[in-house]
Amino acid sequence: MTRKHLHRSPWTYATVLGASAAAIALTTTAPGMASAAGRSPATKPTVVLVHGAFADSSSWNGVIANLQRAGYPVAAPANPLRGLTQDAGYLSSFLKSVHGPVVLVGHSYGGSVISQAAAEAPNVKALVYIAGFSPDKGENAADLSGKFPGSTLGPTLNSVSFPLPDGGTGSDLYIKADKFHDQFAADVPKSTTDLMAATQRPVAASALTDKATAAAWKTIPSWDLVTLQDKNIPAAAQKFMAKRAHSHTIEIQASHAVPVSHPAAVASLIEKAAHSTVR
Repeated sequence: MTRKHLHRSPWTYATVLGASAAAIALTTTAPGMASAAGRSPATKPTVVLVHGAFADSSSWNGVIANLQRAGYPVAAPANPLRGLTQDAGYLSSFLKSVHGPVVLVGHSYGGSVISQAAAEAPNVKALVYIAGFSPDKGENAADLSGKFPGSTLGPTLNSVSFPLPDGGTGSDLYIKADKFHDQFAADVPKSTTDLMAATQRPVAASALTDKATAAAWKTIPSWDLVTLQDKNIPAAAQKFMAKRAHSHTIEIQASHAVPVSHPAAVASLIEKAAHSTVR
């Protein structure tokens, strides 16, 4: 944006009033001028990014940087990873705080969460799945991942017990640190994946077996990025879900951690979805 520089001149009370009146007149007539030119600039939707298991919101940092440079407002709330109903309810409450249209993006298990949460959020205008689950009602992440061969996640997991509010015991799942790079993010430098492994957010095992009670992709347009080198969710499973949802789909040679390894490609697909919300 360029700035016009004013020539120095004696400022009197009259000139101040004149300048103020001109500014008010310009502000008042600007919408009409925009209409005469054709149309006023469209407001960009807010992009809400939801991470999945074994990651946190910082996994979106590269994607966020790309989107912000393009002028999009972005939010990446923490996914509790405690259970599908609880996680979707939390996200639904967050979406109520966002004004205007939303492009809702889910990575991995975050896809299950956005599919359910969006059913309760009328401001969501587009869904984007990034190597993500898009379950139908009655399906869960574990079953969909196992529907096709290729996932090697199971043997890399470590289970840690944690107390439940009702006095029972749950199980948190982590990817073992020495397995994290090859399993989750093989196309990311090991110096980075060592940090990712140390800061990974565990997922409650029950979250992966919770059955979906809503499938927002049936009524909301969707986009899907399929990762062909994925060892968590087989590419065949991703393609199956994307085809079923009639998603606008692209495929990329990438690991499951594609928001980290290919942030520009992820941001580009999100922008395509965002463009569809502008009328």
